[in-house]
Amino acid sequence: MDGKGRAINNIYIERFWRSIKYRHIYLNPANDGIELFRGIMIWIDKYNNRKHQGTGQKPISRHQNAA
Repeated sequence: MDGKGRAINNIYIERFWRSIKYRHIYLNPANDGIELFRGIMIWIDKYNNRKHQGTGQKPISRHQNAA
């Protein structure tokens, strides 16, 4: 990403990947790439469907209702 605000946008992605590494990948080492892929997909699905601690709503439903 180039331009204004790129450092701020990057922090969210870095935080997301850091949480995947520390909460899933390092705790559940995979034997091969397919197992790793499936584990990450399950983790991402769980991450996207969790309730936000501040609003008590799921992020997906919050974004769908915003439009």
